[in-house]
Amino acid sequence: MSAVITASRLGKRYKSSVALDDVSFQIEPGRIVGLIGPNGAGKTTALKAILGLTDFTGELNVLGYDPRKQRDKLMGDVCFIADVAVLPRWIKVSQAVDFVANVHPRFNRKKCEAFLARTKLQPNQRVRQMSKGMIVQLHLALVMAIDARLLILDEPTLGLDILYRKQFYQNLLEDYFDENKTIIVTTHQVEEVEHILTDLMFIRDGRIVLDADMDAVGERFIEVMVNADQADAARALKPIDERQVFGKSIFLFDGASRATLEPLGETRRPSVSDLFVATMKGTYA
Repeated sequence: MSAVITASRLGKRYKSSVALDDVSFQIEPGRIVGLIGPNGAGKTTALKAILGLTDFTGELNVLGYDPRKQRDKLMGDVCFIADVAVLPRWIKVSQAVDFVANVHPRFNRKKCEAFLARTKLQPNQRVRQMSKGMIVQLHLALVMAIDARLLILDEPTLGLDILYRKQFYQNLLEDYFDENKTIIVTTHQVEEVEHILTDLMFIRDGRIVLDADMDAVGERFIEVMVNADQADAARALKPIDERQVFGKSIFLFDGASRATLEPLGETRRPSVSDLFVATMKGTYA
């Protein structure tokens, strides 16, 4: 199967800043990609380019379409969510279902109603009468019933407590994702999506600074917890980051062999959030 998204030398400039700086990447079908970066790094601009919501330089192919010229056709195969906690407070469950049924060609009403039947939501219930958890359930029911080949989630669980954030991603895996669908998710709560990601992309200052599948990340990056007497030996191997925890030093290495590092201390795979912080150091200065 051909790539879902192919970007080549993608660029976007605003008056005084560069949002995307000569970015190239490819996303294959059946992947869950985490697009992670600090505020202002270019995440939202990249998503807008993919969705045909902004112009850009370079080449971009999404599901075989050019987003700039063929957005109408493209959006028949794409579903985009910015924040699952937001729906008009006056709208009823039945009205929300009718609305999506009328605007999205790939919406399956029966699938949506089956999902709603597993909740306590009633057709005449308005959003203002719902808890946040119920709003998430309604949003999920609407999204899961759209047979989109590409699902784009931009900070989807902003404003939700941890219980509903976990529920959202669990449902996403169980009720939506399969080998024919591709999901791109941006979030600041990296640790909550780490277990569902197949691929990781870090973006900083408009450039992709890491683009790898999760297995490759686990092989390439190694953390070592080192006692004080081994710290200088670890530093000599040129780690990309060092931090202190309970009197011990934790070093992060890129591309070092495990056999070289194991004599220094306990080795482990770094979390995505630790890897992100190490990669982004200096970005907030």
